[in-house]
Amino acid sequence: MTRARQLSKHLEHTTTGPMWHGPALAEVLDGVTAEGAAARPIAGAHSIWEIVLHVIAWAEIGRARLKGQSTGDPTPAEDWPPVSSSDADAWQRALKQLDTSYRHLAADARDLDEARLDALVPGLDYSVAVLLHGIVEHGTYHGGQIVLLKRALGA
Repeated sequence: MTRARQLSKHLEHTTTGPMWHGPALAEVLDGVTAEGAAARPIAGAHSIWEIVLHVIAWAEIGRARLKGQSTGDPTPAEDWPPVSSSDADAWQRALKQLDTSYRHLAADARDLDEARLDALVPGLDYSVAVLLHGIVEHGTYHGGQIVLLKRALGA
């Protein structure tokens, strides 16, 4: 298996699993209602919904960076998009977008050659491989935060 295909699988597994360490994002988010996702059980912490939108944002930023676009720092609203509607339909759309964003990024990564993986992201000082690994790590990190928020909710 090529390194690109391996990274692609890691990206997909971040949302769908299986992950070696525990549940993937979809597993962590299973059963979370819109009400639970919007709740703030820990003072000063982001909600589950905000974290999901943030993780989506970085998958999309990664896709743009692969294409040589949006290499600057995101604005605060791009980094942590606001929850614009907190109904059940909007929550389902956010969950679908999480899956879609990671699947598209995985597809973009799948056929990269070794030279492209080792090349620097245009305008930045790290490689495409580091970017892709970082997005896996980022999703995994925030999955852990979501688990803690669910515990605080009593879920």
